Amino acid sequence: MCSGSFAKCLGITLIPLSIVCLLCNILLFFPGGKPASDKDHITNEVWYFGGILGSGMLMIFPALVFLGLKNNDCCGCCGNESCGRRFAMLSSILFAAVGVVGAGYSVIVSAVAINHGPKCKNNVGGNITWDNPFLGSDYLSNTTSWSVCLEPENAVSWHLGLFSVLLVMGLIQVALCAVQVVNGLLGCLCGDCCGCCGGVSI
Repeated sequence: MCSGSFAKCLGITLIPLSIVCLLCNILLFFPGGKPASDKDHITNEVWYFGGILGSGMLMIFPALVFLGLKNNDCCGCCGNESCGRRFAMLSSILFAAVGVVGAGYSVIVSAVAINHGPKCKNNVGGNITWDNPFLGSDYLSNTTSWSVCLEPENAVSWHLGLFSVLLVMGLIQVALCAVQVVNGLLGCLCGDCCGCCGGVSI
């Protein structure tokens, strides 16, 4: 498979992953699936926009670049029909690096959010408050402790489910962008196997 065609496949894969991450981050603004009555009831890590900015918007640009590599016009570059495509593959490495940074940011935010747990209405200590009752505790293995959350309903499972999806999607995006770095280097150094200016694949 040509390096340009392979990059297009990566771009096609990244688009739905980005959409999923955007939706997950938006849903996290609705704890337990319900509108928050106060912005302070929303977990802090949601406001870092890991899924919207990191795995979402920053991933759209690399994906669009990868999609366009297959049809890149490589003719007329200093009289060399292949150098235009080589330059395009080189530029794709930079966009892939942007994707790695964005997805990596989302992964870090998601991991921290999973470790800290959600904010919820609880009566830990005898006082009913809206805060994070799981800080410093091993709540992931102690599911019985989830019952301390009085509101919203299913706050912990909602929090864990969406941030886990963001974590997994971010790791997949990092892997795909890393693959494109290698693919871009090969395309830049060895040239694309598809012919230019109406040539055919070999």
